[in-house]
Amino acid sequence: MSRRQLEVGPHRVEFDLDRGARLASLTVFGHDVLVGPDGDELRWGSYPMAPWAGRIRHGRFTFDGVDHQLPLNLPPHAIHGTAFTSSWRDETGVMALELGPPWPFPARLEQRAALAPTGLALELRLTAAEQAMPAMLGWHPWFRRHVGGVDAELLLTADTMFEVDDDLIPTGRLVDPTPPPWDNTFTDVRDGPAIRWPGVLELQLRSSCRFWTIYTEPEHAICVEPQTEAPDVFNRLDEIVAPGATIGPGASMTATFAITWRRLEGDALGEAVS
Repeated sequence: MSRRQLEVGPHRVEFDLDRGARLASLTVFGHDVLVGPDGDELRWGSYPMAPWAGRIRHGRFTFDGVDHQLPLNLPPHAIHGTAFTSSWRDETGVMALELGPPWPFPARLEQRAALAPTGLALELRLTAAEQAMPAMLGWHPWFRRHVGGVDAELLLTADTMFEVDDDLIPTGRLVDPTPPPWDNTFTDVRDGPAIRWPGVLELQLRSSCRFWTIYTEPEHAICVEPQTEAPDVFNRLDEIVAPGATIGPGASMTATFAITWRRLEGDALGEAVS
């Protein structure tokens, strides 16, 4: 088992490199805020999504005139890339993965992490080999809905979201946000996202990614996922909403994700461990 642990004061993180270099636990002021393993690699921790995020319709796309078929890991679609089910290497200062089949384009993926008293900073870098490729990066955190005996509140103000079809795949059309529950991708996010457990803890989420997929349907979890593009973008590469979804030979794409925190008044557990 290959794990990487970081600890600063009462805050501790653990990455499981054998299971997608995912953040297997995130303990803040004594509270574990991520869903733990449940037997389904899609539904726990916080994992990198690469070389795509979200659904690709029926696992099929065409790039440079060549048709490609990906494994259907959420039939009838392919979802969240191949990195989260791969074993990564622990190199000096970086977690690394060489991408290959079933992904048809050789590439290198790196994740870096830095823990500070006020938060966790993550960076993903995807570098193509000798040919151009479609590319998309993101993270998929599964935050516990219940922490410290209270229910989470999601704080989010966004101007638009993508309309989805019956397969929950964006049509490419932007619409006004609808009321929750959501399994939707938002853009033009102005405030937040943040998750607050009243009287316990608040997490502020910031990213270089300009899209956020929000999944609030589970009773036990809230997913707030920064992504460089909206799902199924490989099948919309000719649209203006997807100018950055390819990288050239030897070129790189980088994304960052920061989780910062503050303890809220009334957090008895936090007082005990601080």
